[in-house]
Amino acid sequence: MIHLSRRQFAASSLVPLGAALLPAAPAHAQETAPEASHHGSGDSFRDGLSDVLDLHGLPEAAEPPGDNPLNVFADLGAWHAYGLPSAADHAYLGGFSGPLYVAEEYPWYLSRAFSRFGLVDERSARAVDLSGDRAPRLEARPGLLTQSYVTDGLCVTVELRYATNRSALVRATVQNRGNSVRELRAHWTGSLLRHTSEPVRSAPRLQATDDGVAVRFAEVRSFKDFLTTAQTRFEVAHAGSVRTTVHGDEYRTTAHRPTRLAPGATATFTWTESYTFTDAERRTDHAAVREALAHPDRVADRADRRWQRYLTRSFDGVAPDRCRTAAKAVQTLVTNWRSPAGALRKDGITPSLTNTSFAGGFWAWDSWKEAAATAIFDPQLAVSTIESMFDHQIQADSPDRPQDAGMVPDALFYNDIRQGGLNWNERNSKPPLAAWAVWQVYERGGGRAFLHRMYPKLRSYHAWWYRDRDHDHNGLAEYGATVDPANDSTAQRRLAAAWESGMDNAPRFDDTQVRTNTDRAGRTIGYSLAQQSVDLNCFLYAEKRFLARMATELGWPDEAKDLNHEADALRDRIRAHTYDPATGYFYDCEPDGSGPLTAAGKGIEGAVPLWTGVASAREAAGARAALTDPAQFGTFMPLPTVARNNPKFDPTGYWRGLVWLDQAYFAIRGLSDYGYDRDARAIGEQLLQHADGLLGDGPIHENYHPLTGAGKNSANFSWSAAVVLEMLRKHPSAAPLPRLRDGGQRA
Repeated sequence: MIHLSRRQFAASSLVPLGAALLPAAPAHAQETAPEASHHGSGDSFRDGLSDVLDLHGLPEAAEPPGDNPLNVFADLGAWHAYGLPSAADHAYLGGFSGPLYVAEEYPWYLSRAFSRFGLVDERSARAVDLSGDRAPRLEARPGLLTQSYVTDGLCVTVELRYATNRSALVRATVQNRGNSVRELRAHWTGSLLRHTSEPVRSAPRLQATDDGVAVRFAEVRSFKDFLTTAQTRFEVAHAGSVRTTVHGDEYRTTAHRPTRLAPGATATFTWTESYTFTDAERRTDHAAVREALAHPDRVADRADRRWQRYLTRSFDGVAPDRCRTAAKAVQTLVTNWRSPAGALRKDGITPSLTNTSFAGGFWAWDSWKEAAATAIFDPQLAVSTIESMFDHQIQADSPDRPQDAGMVPDALFYNDIRQGGLNWNERNSKPPLAAWAVWQVYERGGGRAFLHRMYPKLRSYHAWWYRDRDHDHNGLAEYGATVDPANDSTAQRRLAAAWESGMDNAPRFDDTQVRTNTDRAGRTIGYSLAQQSVDLNCFLYAEKRFLARMATELGWPDEAKDLNHEADALRDRIRAHTYDPATGYFYDCEPDGSGPLTAAGKGIEGAVPLWTGVASAREAAGARAALTDPAQFGTFMPLPTVARNNPKFDPTGYWRGLVWLDQAYFAIRGLSDYGYDRDARAIGEQLLQHADGLLGDGPIHENYHPLTGAGKNSANFSWSAAVVLEMLRKHPSAAPLPRLRDGGQRA
């Protein structure tokens, strides 16, 4: 079949959570008396957590590679991010690399380091050379980037935190460690990093402002790679009185007055760096910027307290020698957090800010997994991550697709398809893990009101699967495609259906056919693959159980009883049609009831019946044998998506042999819940130890090579980070369906 992964497809062929804005205050026009260096609520919670992820390096071009080799840091859902120079980058010391900004849907670099702080000794007219410190401290710490230099009788420290979902707060602290008075004038320099071709090349231009410098953008609506309007703006605003000169693509901002430092005295210079999409955003953010410049300690204290809370919650149950990895997982999720913008109405989490295709949108089943783990440290962000997808749930009065009422689209971006967006995708949905995610978030602090809001939406989504994706109405659903202009051929419908599975090019879909689904009046309402997928129906079984729990919690026992009866029947149906006793494993099955599709070979989807509690004890034992066999799923980096002895196994194939941590985690939790704790622990430890860079300072990858452990495809991948955080905890999230008396027991 045609393979096009979600990184390649085009769908058509402001207040941050956890950080309310400070009250408005008059702008602070100039540096006043020197203030002491900030230590906030105490930085000890960051001890031992420097550079959990290597953020050093400078961009070489305005357009980053598809999989950017540089890691970045963002916070509060900001749409721009930064890294650190290395000690050898002498010309860029005093500045933070980037920023990387999202041009609505695609990441670009504005500069190698846009704001480089420097000092000139007024008496000698000589610049203070930061590279004179041969061992500067250039560190990324959770929620904070820092640079510290001891040179020329001075200690210079530069710190970057985020103040709002549109602005970073930067402070440079200068201490005189000499024996004589110093008179120093601060300055900031930077330049644009231009693209090589039009119209992007000419889009940004520098402009001096009263309090710093701005980058204005021309309107460019290139929906495949770069999107700006005349309102898009990047701005640097200084607390002190400054003047700026611009020469072409370079600028220099200079403090109006020098700063006089007695021996031992300290001065602090404060500025913000803001990236906004609209004039309305900029006006809203300006009030917060003024207050942040006037009271930077408040911003720093608040940020530090929030990050201390994140880490305290995330480290619960984590072995001390694994806390750095847990912190990296949290940092990855937070960096990939995007706040409301364009068509995205609520905060959510993108798959990866450092991947061209994944930086600017929310995907459905990514969001479910991300939310479940994010609830460990920020339940309200988790709530928003789920609701950001359901904001666009198809309604019965939809002018475009009323037949899809209840469906949650596959992917949402800044621009929807009606605005010309190419990445917004309603051609298909994604596997139904939403009810599981809602329950996880609820149990981790999401609140009863959240459960009450979500229950009817989840029921509607659940019903859609059986109305639009059960071709023969036998109670076993299929992955499929919607009625959509882009689904205009059998090949395109099959492609969208494979996307709907989440396993884009899995071998089980190589030879499948597509069937048309109709309503009672004979109208086409969608399409289904000619096979009933074991994972899909197990997820639907789990949804029924979770919906039953919700109904019980909300005081609707009759609904809970009906849902549990439905689940019992579905469990028996899945066992009867998808398990093959001869091979001891679960497979997709023929829709005509003729049995499992064993010819496609074993895939990791066959472990889902363990995670959801569908398998009997005997069936689980058969699956366990395959999952632990070195010739099948027990590879060096264990639990590949396709068994090693499958003729279609490809250790570099996207869903044809690579290890995806979410699928591996489902299998591990399933093994544990069926009593195979020793296997589960051993496999989990193999995953953590053999994944390249995972326990060091490397990024968490989208997937891994099963025979070498090398990280593959996107770095800084959110759902992988979510799974890592779960795996590190001694008290991990309970398997979706532990032994219950409501019919969920494993027999």
